[in-house]
Amino acid sequence: MAESKVDPAEPKGPATAPRTGPTSAIDRYFSITERGSSVVTEVRGGVVTFFAMAYIILLNPLILGGIEDVEGTVLSVPQVAAMTAFAAGVMTILFGAWAKYPFGIAAGLGINTLVAVTFVANEGLTWAEAMGLVVIDGIIIVALAVSGFRSAVFEAIPPSLKAAMAVGIGLFISIIGFVDGGLVRRIPDAAGTTVPVQLGVGGHITSWPTAVFVLGIIICGVLVVRKVPGGLFIGIVVNTIIALIVEALTKSGPSFQDGEPNPGGWNLAVPGLPDGIGGLPDMSLLGNFDMFGAFVRLGVIGATMLVFTLVLANFFDAMGTMTGLGKQAGLAGEDGVLPGMKRALVVEGLGAVVGGASSSSSNTVYVDSAAGIGDGARTGLANVVTGLLFLLAMFFTPLYEIVPIEAAAPVLVIVGAMMMAQIKEIDFSRFDIALPAFMTIVIMPFTYSIANGIGVGFVTYALLALFSGRAREVHPLLYVVAALFLVYFGIEPVSALLGA
Repeated sequence: MAESKVDPAEPKGPATAPRTGPTSAIDRYFSITERGSSVVTEVRGGVVTFFAMAYIILLNPLILGGIEDVEGTVLSVPQVAAMTAFAAGVMTILFGAWAKYPFGIAAGLGINTLVAVTFVANEGLTWAEAMGLVVIDGIIIVALAVSGFRSAVFEAIPPSLKAAMAVGIGLFISIIGFVDGGLVRRIPDAAGTTVPVQLGVGGHITSWPTAVFVLGIIICGVLVVRKVPGGLFIGIVVNTIIALIVEALTKSGPSFQDGEPNPGGWNLAVPGLPDGIGGLPDMSLLGNFDMFGAFVRLGVIGATMLVFTLVLANFFDAMGTMTGLGKQAGLAGEDGVLPGMKRALVVEGLGAVVGGASSSSSNTVYVDSAAGIGDGARTGLANVVTGLLFLLAMFFTPLYEIVPIEAAAPVLVIVGAMMMAQIKEIDFSRFDIALPAFMTIVIMPFTYSIANGIGVGFVTYALLALFSGRAREVHPLLYVVAALFLVYFGIEPVSALLGA
C-alpha cells in the first residue's frame, strides 16, 4: 500500500492523526486523509459553509444598492447580487485550491458599509471611484503579504492574544446568530430606555421565525452532543423543513412589508417553494472601477486616509479570522500560526482586488466558515464546493432563498460555543495578560468588528508592557501595529488636523 506523498511546504493539521489507506489524486492534493477527513465530509462541510454564508448575496445588495452617488448612479440589487456571488465563488475556490484551507471568502461586512456610507454617501465619491480605492487597498495588502511583512506581524502576536482572537470570534459569530435569528433585537428609541438590546420583542419570543431559530439551536446541539456525522448540515436541513411548514401555516411574511417593520417576520429570505428556478445573472458591473478618480476628487491626503482605513481594517480582520478558524479546525501549530500562512494571506489580499473590480466591495475570509469546520471540513476541497455553490447561486437564486437565515443561524451559535474552548489557553491569573485578552474578546461582539477587538487588544497589551517594566518582552512590530491602531481609532480627528 503506497503512502501518499505530501509536500512539506503544504499546510498540515497537527491536531489530527493521519489515517492510512488508499488515496486519490484529490485526496493527496488537499491532504484530506492526512488531516483526518474524507471527501464526503469535505463536500458536506462545504455545503454547510455555503448555507451559513449565503445571506451575503441578499444582504450585500441591501447595503450597496439604493445609494445614489455624486453622479446619480445607483447600483441595482440584481447587479450587486450577481457580483457578490461571482466574487465569492471565484475567491473561495482560489483560496481552497491554492491555500488549501476551508475558509470561505465573500464581501466583508463592515467594509461594505464603510464603502457605501463613508466613501460614497459622505465623501461624495462615485461608485467607480470608491471601488477603485478598494482595488488599491487589495494591491497593498497583497504586496505586504508577498513581502512577508503580514506574516511577520502575525508571528509577533503573543499566544494569549491569538487565543483571545479565537474566543472573541466565537462570541462575535454567536451574537450574529442571535441577531439573525431574532432572539436578540435592538430596542426602538421610543422605548425610553438606555438598554440597547432586548430578548425577542419586549423580552419575549413573540415571532414564529425566532421560535424556529431557538428550536434549531436545540436540534443542532443535540446532534452535536450525540456526535451525529454531519449533524450541523442535518440541522440546517431539518430547520429549513420546519421553517417551510411554519410559514405555510402562519404566513409570517418578511420582516419588512410595504416599507413598514414586521417584527414577526423572517429576516432576509422567506421560506417557501420557489416560483421559478432562476435565470442569467447581470454581470455589467464587472470591471467598473476607477483607481485614481478619488485622488482627483478628494486630493491626495483625503484619498490616502481612506485607503489607510481600508488597509488596516482588512489587514487584521482577516488575520484574526484565520487565527480563530485555524485553531477551531486544529490546523494551527502550537504557536497559533497556520502552516503556509503567507500563501493564504496573499490569496486573501486578492479578495479585495477582485471585490473592487467587481463592485461587490472588498472580499475577505468569512468567520461563518466556522459552521463548515464545525461539521468536519478541514481542507480546501470544502472551499471548492462552497465556491461552486456560490457560482451556481448566480443562476439559481430562488433555490438557495428557500433556506431562511433563521434556519442557518443556529449553527453559528453552536460553533461559537465550540470556539470558547480556546479560553483555557489564556492565563487569567496574570492581569497583564488577562486585560488585553479580555478587551480583545469583548470588543469584537460589542462593536461588531473583529479588527476593533484586535486593535484594542494590541494597544492594551503594548501599553501595559511599556509601563510595567516589560517593554523588551514585546516584539517591536507589536508596538508599530499598536501605534497604527491608535491612528486608526483617531482617524477622524487626524483627518481634520491634516485638512483632509
